Amino acid sequence: MADQQPTGERGERGEGRGRGGRGRGRGRGDGRGRGRGRGDGDRNEWKPVTKLGRLVKERRIKSIEEIYQHSLDIKEPEIIDFFFGEGLKDEVLKIMPVQKQTTAGQRTRFKAFVAIGDANGHLGLGVKCSKEVATSIRGAIINAKLSLMPVRRGYWGNMLGDPHTVPMKTTGTCGSCTVRLVPAPRGTGIVAAPTPKKLLQLAGIEDCYTASRGQTATLGNFAKATYDAIIKTYTYLTPDLWADKAITLSPYVEHSDFLNKSKKTRS
Repeated sequence: MADQQPTGERGERGEGRGRGGRGRGRGRGDGRGRGRGRGDGDRNEWKPVTKLGRLVKERRIKSIEEIYQHSLDIKEPEIIDFFFGEGLKDEVLKIMPVQKQTTAGQRTRFKAFVAIGDANGHLGLGVKCSKEVATSIRGAIINAKLSLMPVRRGYWGNMLGDPHTVPMKTTGTCGSCTVRLVPAPRGTGIVAAPTPKKLLQLAGIEDCYTASRGQTATLGNFAKATYDAIIKTYTYLTPDLWADKAITLSPYVEHSDFLNKSKKTRS
């Protein structure tokens, strides 16, 4: 009995040290985990850096059409995310390697072409070059959001049902590529090559004839020419747009007090 008692005391002291060590380990781990979680939430919050961004975040501008009406520059992709949310769809048109000759040899980077749209009258096209494919695609999506433009749709013949085709013939060019869009009857579908067909579908056009000319194998110029033709639908003043409209103040003028106040609080 006397020989067994010291062994028990050592065992108790050993267990005590073990529990204490594990306790300290859990405490540090839980503390770090909670700290990182709160930090990520703060980083993901949108902090606008432009006047337009501040007005959009405070809901002083109700819709994207107000921005287009006053021709305001969109310099933050979060503005597009605020209005459209998950409604936008993106399509990677092409990823191609490009090289530059340097004194150390050839430097290879990747160029991505991405189209984005909501299939309901809005279309954007973005191009980005980067060392990694994922980075170039991410940058092209951001550029496509910043270049998002409204697309006007119309009718072929009688104005029955929803608009389904382009309202008039339009032509877009880029390099040697020329793309012409022609209105088509309802039910025709999109008669086009795969590249312009994707852009027209993302823009929400259901029926359209197309004609192309030039080196259309250069997909980048082919896509840019199609995008140029699509966004030209709002450059023509047709009789249905002749009605008088009340002239409204620019959001920068209308909400100048709010912008000055927010500027003072930040400084």
